[in-house]
Amino acid sequence: MSKEYKKPERYIPGPNDLELPPQLSEFKNKTTDEVLEELNRMPFFMTHLDDSNGEGGENMELEALKAMAYEGEPHEIATNFKNQGNDLYKVKRFKDARDMYDKGIDVKCDDKAINESLFANKAMCELELKNYRSCINNCKNALEINPMNIKCYFRMGKAFFALDKLEEAMEAVQFGLKIDGGNKSLQTLLTTVSKRDQDRKSYALKRAQEEQRKKDLETFLSDALLLRNVKNIKTNQHSEFLKEAKIKLENPMDFESQMIYPTIIMYPTTNEFDFIAETGELSTIQDIIDMLMQRPEEWFEMPGHENFSPKKLLAYMETEAGGLIKAGKKLTIHDILKKDTPSVPIFDNALKIYLVPKAESDEWIAKWDKVEAIKRRV
Repeated sequence: MSKEYKKPERYIPGPNDLELPPQLSEFKNKTTDEVLEELNRMPFFMTHLDDSNGEGGENMELEALKAMAYEGEPHEIATNFKNQGNDLYKVKRFKDARDMYDKGIDVKCDDKAINESLFANKAMCELELKNYRSCINNCKNALEINPMNIKCYFRMGKAFFALDKLEEAMEAVQFGLKIDGGNKSLQTLLTTVSKRDQDRKSYALKRAQEEQRKKDLETFLSDALLLRNVKNIKTNQHSEFLKEAKIKLENPMDFESQMIYPTIIMYPTTNEFDFIAETGELSTIQDIIDMLMQRPEEWFEMPGHENFSPKKLLAYMETEAGGLIKAGKKLTIHDILKKDTPSVPIFDNALKIYLVPKAESDEWIAKWDKVEAIKRRV
C-alpha cells in the first residue's frame, strides 16, 4: 500500500535543535522545495536555466555566466563553444550540440581550422537528426575551407544515400577515396551505395523487359485478331468484369492457338445478365447455352424463366452497323466473327450475346433500334 504524500514542512528548530546559520536565515520560513528553487538560481547549484531572480527581475548570476562564454579572443570563444558541442554530442544531445556549434560559427573567428571543425561537427549532428540537406550544406562549408576533410565526404555520402540520391552519394564517396583510398568507412559506404545502385538498375531492367514483353504480346494479339478478321469496338460502357478477365490466346505466342474471349450474356426479356470469364473461339453457341442452363429447377420456375431452356432459347449478336443477326447454334464463335457480311464485332475485347426465348423473340426484335444501339456505344 503506497504512503500518502505529505508536503515538506518548514524547518522549525526544537528546544535542543541548532538555529540556522545567519547566511541561511532567509530560508527559515521556506519549504525544502522553495529552498531548492532558490539554490537553482545560483550558478554553482544550477540544474536548469532560470532567467529570473524569483522576483521578476534578472538573474544577475546567470547573466554573468552567459557573459563569461564570450570573454576572450574570437578563436578562444569559438573553441569553447566547439568543446561544449563535443561534450554534448558524446552524450547524444545532438540538438544542443548543434546549437553550440552554431554559436561558435556565429563568432566568425579568423581561425580556419576551428571554423572547419564547427561546420563538420554541425554536419555530424544534422546527420544524426536526419536533417540530410543541412548536413550536406555544412559539409560543403567545411570542404570550402579544407577540401581534404575525409569525414565530410563520408557524411555527405551518407546524407545523399539517405535521400536516395545514389549518383551524388557515389561521387562524394569516390572523391574521398581519391584522397584516402584505404579509408574503411568510405569503402564500406561505397559497397552499400553500389549494391543499391545495382539493385535499382536490375529492377529497372526487369521492368523494361516486362513492359516490352507486354507490348510484344499486345502486338501479337492484335495481329492474331487481324488474321481472324475480328473487329473490336471500344465503348464507354465497360463492364467491371472486364478489368480482370482479358482477351488472350491460349498460347500467347502462337497464332494458331485458340483465342479466348471474356463473354457477356444478356437476357433482355428479364433484364438479367451472366458473365463468362473465358470462352474459347471453337465453342459453339449451343455449347454456351447448354453450360448456362445447368441450373437448379427452382430457377426455371421463377417469373420470366419459364421458356428458358437449351431448346427454347435463341441467340442474337449485334452487328457493326447496329443491327442484329441470329447466331446459329451450331456455329462456332470463330465462324461467326470471321464473316465479312454481316460484320459481327466484339465490344471492348469481349463477346456480347443476347439470349431470348423463342416465344418472345419477335416482340423483342421489333423493339430493337439500330440508331439507339450505336448511341449506346458512345
